[in-house]
This record gives sequence, C-alpha cells and structure tokens, in this order.
Amino acid sequence: MLVETTMSKLLKAYDRSRVPLYIQVASVMRQRIEAKQWRPGQKISTLVELEQEFQVARVTVRQAIDILREEGLLHCQQGRGTFVAAKPLSRHWLKLATSWDVLVASIKDNVPKRIRVDNPPPLPSLREGEGEHAAKYVFLRTVQYKDGEPYGIVNLHLASDIYERDPNAFLQRTALSVLAGWKDIEIRHAHQTVVIGSANPMTADFLRIALGTPTAECRCVAIDSKGIAIYVADITYRSEVIQLHIDLLANTRAPSRRVERSRLPAETARTPGRGAGRRASRLRLLSS
Repeated sequence: MLVETTMSKLLKAYDRSRVPLYIQVASVMRQRIEAKQWRPGQKISTLVELEQEFQVARVTVRQAIDILREEGLLHCQQGRGTFVAAKPLSRHWLKLATSWDVLVASIKDNVPKRIRVDNPPPLPSLREGEGEHAAKYVFLRTVQYKDGEPYGIVNLHLASDIYERDPNAFLQRTALSVLAGWKDIEIRHAHQTVVIGSANPMTADFLRIALGTPTAECRCVAIDSKGIAIYVADITYRSEVIQLHIDLLANTRAPSRRVERSRLPAETARTPGRGAGRRASRLRLLSS
C-alpha cells in the first residue's frame, strides 16, 4: 500500500511539471549526490532499479545519467556500473551579489560575447521604483561563458549618452564594470531582484539547455542622481550555477560595535582618538 501511494505521488508530480521527465529524474539524482546520499566513489543503483524507482522508461534514466556525466557528477565503467565521481565538480559557483561593490568585483574580469539583435526594443519596460526613461537607449545582448560553457544571457538597455562616451569599452568589457569605473557618474540607487523561471526557446539555444529547464532570472537596475535609469539589465542564468548567500547580521554589526564603545569608561569615551573625525565622516556617509 505504501509503495502504491509513493508511486501515485510520483506520477502526479510528473504530470504537474512541464519539465521533461529525464530532467526531473536528473534533478532528483543530482540532489542525492549533493546531499551525500550517494557518496563520492559510490556505485549508484542499476538502470533496472532506477527505472522501477522513478517509474519511467529506461531510455529516460539513461538520458538523466548522461546529463550528470556531462556535469562531471557521475562516470560509467563498462561492465561494472555507474559511480559517483570521486571529486564531483563544484556547482553553484556563481554567487549572486548582494551589494554594489561585490557585484562590480564579481564581473570585472568577464569577457562577454556579443550577440547581434535585429529590431531590438527601443526602451526598457520600467517597473515602479526603477526611475525614469533616458531619452534614448542602446540595446546590447551578450552571452557569458566559463570554461567554454555558456552560463548566462544578458539583455541590457544602456542610456545612449553613457554608451557614446566610450563604445569600444562597452563592446570589450561588461557594461557595469565600465560604468562603475567612471567617478563622475553618481549612482543614486541600484538594486537586483531574482526570480525562478524556465528556459524559453531562445534561452535554451544560447545556454545549451533543454526547453523548460529551470533558470534564475535576475534584473539589475542602476539609477543616476537625476532619477534616470541609465542601466537596465535582464539576466538569465543556468540555475545550477547560482548560489545566493546573504549575511543576515550585516546590518546589525555596526550598532553592536557602537554599544560596546558606549561601555568604555567615561574619560575614554570623551577623549577623541586620532581617527575620530574619519570615523564620524564614515558614519555620516553610511547613514545618508
């Protein structure tokens, strides 16, 4: 009875998903490897066992295994079976930035490959809180690569007056790193949002993934001192390379340090140190 219930739930899960069966099976197997349920060097279940467990055809199991072999997570030995790699390749290597400086630093060495776009959208679609349109934009589409494999597509609307300052720089380097290097441009607001999506035909083609494969869709907007959205980028990443790490105490540490200073003896607290002026300036900057 328990086996029938489990199978019934599995079949219902398959029916609810638009993702191809072999990708769903590969996802479950990948999770087992990452959770060390299948340990490095361990022989995994046979094709027959996996076929029975997942209630799919053997060709589907083979396709799932092929995906994990290409990712470096599994390897097959003729006559012996399929084994977890001794040192599975690191996944989730791309950490999504949660601050402006970290974001700029993480992409400064990227070498984008430009993709020609016929009849690009003239203006970005701006949402609430994303500033006002510039008079004119340049549309740039690039594909990002790591070790020869594509991992992200960037669709960027860049204000024309910004682009015209140094077109060659924007064609050779990531636009955000170029923009961040110009000290005379004040970025008043900048934010990045992330949602989970799935690969459409264009994304699947550029990133070399199956149609409907889960993706991470990031939107990055930079607004200048006049309230103009000078940089509006929609970026699609392969979901398996993404890692989001947030320091939940980042905004509470500074107050903690101030509390500790308040506990110093009164004479010490009243005596300004050599760097007091610099610290006060820094605090004013952070609070502005």
